[in-house]
Amino acid sequence: MDLAALARQHSRRSTRLPACASGTTARRTRPTPGGSDFETHPRRNMKNSESIQRERCGFLPGLVAILYLAMPWTGASSPAAPSSRQPDGDGSVRITGELKQWHKVTLTLDGPYAHEQDNDPNPFLDYRMTVVFRHPGSGLVYEVPGYFAADGNAANTSAESGTKWRAHLSPDLPGRWNYEVRFVRGPRVAVESIPGTPVAPYHGRTGSFEVAPTDKTGRDFRAKGRLQYVGKHHLQFAGSKEFFLKAGADAPENLLAYADFDGTWSQKVGRAPRPGEATPKGLKTWAPHVRDWRPGDPTWKDGKGKGLIGALNYLAGKGCNVFSFLTYNVGGDGNDVWPFVAPEDKFHYDCSKLDQWQIVFDHATSLGLYLHFKLEEQENDDNRLNKHEGPVPAALDGGDTGVERKLYLRELIARFAHELALNWNLGEENTLSAEQQRAMAQYIRDTDPYDHHIVVHTFPDWQDRVYPKLLGDQSVLTGASLQNSWRVAHQRTLKWVQESERAGKPWVVANDEQNPAGMGVPPDPGYQGHDGWALEGKRRYNLHDIRKYCLWGNLMAGGAGVEYYFGYKLPQNDLVCQDWRSRDRSWDYARIALEFFQRHGVPFWEMHNADELVGNPKHANGRWCLAAPGRVYVVYLPEGGEATLDLSDARGRFRVRWYDPRQGGGLQDGSLRFVEGGGVVNLGRPPSAPDQDWAVLIRP
Repeated sequence: MDLAALARQHSRRSTRLPACASGTTARRTRPTPGGSDFETHPRRNMKNSESIQRERCGFLPGLVAILYLAMPWTGASSPAAPSSRQPDGDGSVRITGELKQWHKVTLTLDGPYAHEQDNDPNPFLDYRMTVVFRHPGSGLVYEVPGYFAADGNAANTSAESGTKWRAHLSPDLPGRWNYEVRFVRGPRVAVESIPGTPVAPYHGRTGSFEVAPTDKTGRDFRAKGRLQYVGKHHLQFAGSKEFFLKAGADAPENLLAYADFDGTWSQKVGRAPRPGEATPKGLKTWAPHVRDWRPGDPTWKDGKGKGLIGALNYLAGKGCNVFSFLTYNVGGDGNDVWPFVAPEDKFHYDCSKLDQWQIVFDHATSLGLYLHFKLEEQENDDNRLNKHEGPVPAALDGGDTGVERKLYLRELIARFAHELALNWNLGEENTLSAEQQRAMAQYIRDTDPYDHHIVVHTFPDWQDRVYPKLLGDQSVLTGASLQNSWRVAHQRTLKWVQESERAGKPWVVANDEQNPAGMGVPPDPGYQGHDGWALEGKRRYNLHDIRKYCLWGNLMAGGAGVEYYFGYKLPQNDLVCQDWRSRDRSWDYARIALEFFQRHGVPFWEMHNADELVGNPKHANGRWCLAAPGRVYVVYLPEGGEATLDLSDARGRFRVRWYDPRQGGGLQDGSLRFVEGGGVVNLGRPPSAPDQDWAVLIRP
């Protein structure tokens, strides 16, 4: 598109919905004295309100969705009315937050007045705020992108306009930090490498603040520091120097389709599901987890958010440490998550919704929950939908890294990159070309001041055509997010661990989606009357198979851990899930696996797969070995029984201890307590239940 055409698109007002679905749709705002606590605005969404649609429109939100989908795709929303504009800010700067190492420190600038829908200038595209944070004691420098924050309290006020602009730092070190604000204006300056015009009195503001050591302990990531890629197959915390294994929830992918978030509604209610989808059921309330919310936990707008905040409490309480979510699924399976002021408007972002997302993500960080950002999905990542080339309106720049995609990535990085443990996933079942994937990943790397982990997910049968083009120095990717049958988790994880090692840049390889697609990880036996079994062809499997061959299969291949996907046919499946207790026992098994490595001092980051040492050179699903030869060995027996271990290259006496993957607890003695290096040794019999799975730890 030429610049003139882009300018016309950028200034065009969006097509209006019928009266009850557009300009007269209520949006909650702060109460006015003696008046209603609703106001109307001639623009976008039903701010937080399928119920409002029913009250004011008298028809189902599904009809609103159908009307919305039928409209032409446009690049802009209506600007703020001139009569409602306020004076610009005075340029003052406030530093807020807990001024401690690894905690979120927020710089708020009282800057130019703007409205979410402004077009000339667009506050997201035509201003560029960057804050340079310097730690003079170490020489450490971060150039942190800033963002427009409306009135600075939009999560609670639903404000669309204001003079507040923000940037977040999670400081690595205590001591004095200096800051310098760079604030420029120009066409598309936010996403272009052009100088821009400095805007007075905001550009050049400087100051300093003092940071104290962190006071956090335990699971809280602020006790550990930022999770970083360090050239190994596992991520490492910058503060505590611990290495990380993950286990938690991949489902629901539309976790953010939550009724308590502003500007969120389902575009599929009342529509028949497509093949491979669950029946749409509207927005999530996370009602089963309201009981898990605790006094003192965050909420917004006088008590909203308890269901989702409670769900995170539950997951962390089970010992899990990760969950994933799509941040943009318009045109996809859920069609109910977007960061914009409206699904079709890619140039204007919803300040209050994104502030509410940030409350959730900040709480997750305090709970020790890693954030898996899935940035798009197969249906909206490019113009190659269902193998047919052609325009896909929801696709950002048709798959290229142009203005739309850059702005989207910059906004997410500006608002959320301060979180300490996360990865950016280029997309679920991503179908971008290798060139497009490289460009997208490179832009993330260039924009994210904290250099978070970057991965990509693809179809099981696409791995061999996608990943080889991204290994080593061919891209800035640092890992793979695998989808495959639960039965081959060990083999597929091992393949990409070894292939990346050979390419010269070890990848962090996780198993994040379990096939068959309709089943995934089944619910616990007895949950909502379910028998706990799932089908793969004519073969049945259950949560024990998932534990043995997926969870331990990944870990014993040198993988980074798992996230569990729930399919689309079973209770509490992927799109409709809002009760994580449906897989309560699977979370227990995940915690037990993590505890084995964490509590018993197993240096997994220094170990590699060595199945050949237990007589399994082809890596079949029989017995597996993880080893730092001569130092420590882990043997896993998915079906129990006895095993031998080749210690021909080791010397000395080794202690043999057994660990129960079903019950956890301490290490136990089996029939043999010691073995001698120098040959192939029998490890003896387990302490009990010889036909069940066991892990064996062998070390001096």
